[in-house]
Amino acid sequence: MSLQIKEVLTKRQLKDFVNFPYSLYKANPFFVPPLRFDEMATLRKDKNPAFDYCEARYWMAYRDDVPVGRIAGIINHAFIERWNKNYVRFGWIDFIEDKSVALALLSQVENWASERNMEAIHGPLGFTDLDHEGMLVEGFDKRGTLATIYNYSYYPRYVEELGYAKDADWLEFLIKIPKEVPKNLERITELVKKRFQLQIVRLRKPKDILPYAQQIFQLINIAFAELYGVVPLTQRQMDYYTRQYFSFIRTDYVSLVTDHEGKLAGFGITMPSLSKALQKGQGRLLPFGAIHLLKALHTNTIIDLYLIAIRPDLQGKGVNAIIMSEITRSCIRNGIQFAETNPELEKNNKVQALWEYYEALQHKRRRCYIKYL
Repeated sequence: MSLQIKEVLTKRQLKDFVNFPYSLYKANPFFVPPLRFDEMATLRKDKNPAFDYCEARYWMAYRDDVPVGRIAGIINHAFIERWNKNYVRFGWIDFIEDKSVALALLSQVENWASERNMEAIHGPLGFTDLDHEGMLVEGFDKRGTLATIYNYSYYPRYVEELGYAKDADWLEFLIKIPKEVPKNLERITELVKKRFQLQIVRLRKPKDILPYAQQIFQLINIAFAELYGVVPLTQRQMDYYTRQYFSFIRTDYVSLVTDHEGKLAGFGITMPSLSKALQKGQGRLLPFGAIHLLKALHTNTIIDLYLIAIRPDLQGKGVNAIIMSEITRSCIRNGIQFAETNPELEKNNKVQALWEYYEALQHKRRRCYIKYL
């Protein structure tokens, strides 16, 4: 049975590329399928503004004309300029339980990297820090989330056997929502609000967040600037993400904090978990996927903590306590029992210090691998 690697060059081939994991994980109860149209938009040069500074190539592996794997190779020129590292990224990597398929796919990206005189290949990473990143290395028996990658346990084993080593790890936590806001958190919240003259913004409708959209993305650029592999979002990307996500956001799970001048001091964005709804819809909105998603947005016991960012001049001064107090209050009011964090760099002690106020379990770990050429 011969193995063939074919580059994705047509729209039909791109659909096959996007659809591959849905069959690979069809019987897996932990895989959360991304929305297919969203995946297509991310991977298309005419849709995704990240292509203003990125170039990408995609390949699929076939055995006897049956798809058995896929991989993307990305050159992020903004990353190279920002970090002075001539690396190629790999992402969207999936393959059957066959080491030869993993080898063929990764070799394709490695060869491309060598042709472009790159120093190393690292991943899984996307075009930006807001894309999926990090291969799951712990927590294979836990359901994934909208914002994360799920993969089988043989993935990291094969990748390591092929010469890849750890470059960075992210941790994820499952947090039990208490019956009331922790007293210490409340005390710190009141002290910090008074000391720094901070205000909580009350949002009623999704459109109420739009006046703060630019400040939110600008704060992301500043607050996350030194995190692993991050490059600043462009104005086109800010506009793109605003249109893509802010129209259906649940404002009662968004916490915005402003200073005495009305400028954004910090924010927290959470959403009811869409994991089960996405599994039911299999990544499609029609015919019933949208109904499952709408139901999940309004009837849920789990939330996903997507983003928390504090302005650098206020970091380490307790502003995150204000945000978590507000989020906890909303969770209690809406009957939320658990919260899942987004991946946090394992050395990001500032974020992980938040969970000291809660009953928290570190239940997943994911990894960015690197191989020097």
